[in-house]
Amino acid sequence: MLTSFIEGLLCCLTSKSANTVVPVETSEPADGYEFVEVKPGRVLRVRHIIPDRPMVEEPTQGGSVSCKRKITVYRNGQLFIENLGETASAELKTCQNGETEPNSTVEVELTDCRNSSPPVSIPESRSESVTAGNNGASETGAAGEAPATGPTDQSQQPRKRRRKPKRTVVIDCERKISACKETHSDLALFFIHGVGGSLDIWGSQLDFFSRLGYEVIAPDLAGHGASSAPQIAAAYTFYALAEDMRLIFKRYARRRNILIGHSYGVSFCTFLAHEFPDQIHKMVMINGGGPTALEPSLCSIFNLPTCVLHCLSPLLAWSFLKAGFARQGAKEKQLLKENNAFNVSSFVLRAMMSGQYWPEGDEVYHAELTVPILLVHGMHDKFVPVEEDQRMAEILLMAFLKVLEDGSHMVMMECPEAVNTLLHEFLLWEPATPPPPKKEPKTRPETAKAHTDNTRAVTEPAKVRPATARQI
Repeated sequence: MLTSFIEGLLCCLTSKSANTVVPVETSEPADGYEFVEVKPGRVLRVRHIIPDRPMVEEPTQGGSVSCKRKITVYRNGQLFIENLGETASAELKTCQNGETEPNSTVEVELTDCRNSSPPVSIPESRSESVTAGNNGASETGAAGEAPATGPTDQSQQPRKRRRKPKRTVVIDCERKISACKETHSDLALFFIHGVGGSLDIWGSQLDFFSRLGYEVIAPDLAGHGASSAPQIAAAYTFYALAEDMRLIFKRYARRRNILIGHSYGVSFCTFLAHEFPDQIHKMVMINGGGPTALEPSLCSIFNLPTCVLHCLSPLLAWSFLKAGFARQGAKEKQLLKENNAFNVSSFVLRAMMSGQYWPEGDEVYHAELTVPILLVHGMHDKFVPVEEDQRMAEILLMAFLKVLEDGSHMVMMECPEAVNTLLHEFLLWEPATPPPPKKEPKTRPETAKAHTDNTRAVTEPAKVRPATARQI
């Protein structure tokens, strides 16, 4: 603590940020690590593991899901979502483990994100909440008007003016979803961390899936891990970081790609899913929060000067340990140290928190996604309440929500086996292909005609069989 205080004073006197992160000098690939220059002077460390064994081309069967929904936005910020197709709810009944149910919302009226709304229950009992939401939507109507009761209300009803929607979005497409096996050569897994993390937090997942035979890619965000750390706040805005991830994705993408994001990294996954809808096959959101537009808080401890934040860095690290892990023991402290979590300079931390401005990422933006999405939430997470992930599952078209009771914000480090199993089952999941319709035996026209003629000549009209009559 005393050392941090002294370094903070020196930071204030010299106007230089302390503990600056710089990349490793070499840019040659070593032990699966590569250094990619996305812009002049902006270098990101990327861990890229390619399976050693040869990949085998296998035909992907899968099934098609009808993605049809109508999204209506009113001027008061109210959102009305209507799922027009029943194919998704009919086909997506269970995940690989047979326990997780998808989002089967047909009509849901959603209020503005600033207003509190009753949360959706976890998947086992979500159907009851959806039914209640549907009844509410049908009773109030799209315009949010009270139902007419009695003659007085009926006489006053024509005087009410129906609100016009501000914007209407109609989605009508067919999406083919297939199992993502480790033997497929057209598949790549992308792992994106959040604020204060690094690609090392995905260590258990990268080792697990690479051993299975998957190709995995995990970058360090700018200022994190061993990536370069520009000393300008504009380098850490959402748009600057999203552009980095877009370039990384274009460099390593295959025909089918799986995005796995944690916390702030979920926003970049959502951005990529909109940018490359045909290349994103599935997506995983781990403690990503609700479908709200990003806006930095004006009253936040991260608005303090960099030197003050550096003095408070031990306190911030302790707070992160307490809020990010379900238990605060020696094991969790070792995980933080080994996986390079929450180990960024005070300047980068301040710039990252103040640069989270993304007004486009609202509920409509997320409701437009047609990719299947698995949401994983740690029950003890103090950064992201479970209600936010439940809200996200309600908005999305095809969503599986799984809550891990023993995990917190860093659930992939606390419960690596459970998270790996969930991710692997989701990769192997595909919609059930409906059986082909049974073909009825066809009668040859010549035989049917001859049979008809013989029937007319021999039998009386009252004795003609119904089947023969239909053929006539």
